[in-house]
Amino acid sequence: RGEGPIWLDDVTCTGNEPDFFRCGHRTWGEDNCHHGEDAGVVCAGEIWTGEVRLAAGPHLCAGRVEVLHEGRWGTVCDIGWDLRDAQVVCRQLGCGPALVAVGGARFGRGSGQVWLSELTCAGSERHLGHCPAPPWGNNTCEHQRDAAVECA
Repeated sequence: RGEGPIWLDDVTCTGNEPDFFRCGHRTWGEDNCHHGEDAGVVCAGEIWTGEVRLAAGPHLCAGRVEVLHEGRWGTVCDIGWDLRDAQVVCRQLGCGPALVAVGGARFGRGSGQVWLSELTCAGSERHLGHCPAPPWGNNTCEHQRDAAVECA
């Protein structure tokens, strides 16, 4: 239980806000609750906002999706890969909107670890690391299923 003023009440987040303070809420310091209703947050897992690159494509904004994790480049599996996931990659790289999200190693098979699989981006995230996914490297995907993207 906290003490003192209650600064925020009726906080509503969608999960796509870039930070907590972009969530909806009452005016600061205006509340209709008591400290028995104090809320907390427990964060788990890793929030990754690291490097992404596109490899083996015809231009800088098209190619096989590769991500840097623990100092090693690896790929993204095409299981569940769709245009929303591709949109996040295009945004993170500063490219235009995603035109297509493709799998089946369209731009060749990568090497190293298949780091990510089954991404479920909403499409509005700033980084792939903000998208829900199983833990890093926790998949049985092979490089013949490497994901790729073509951005405008």
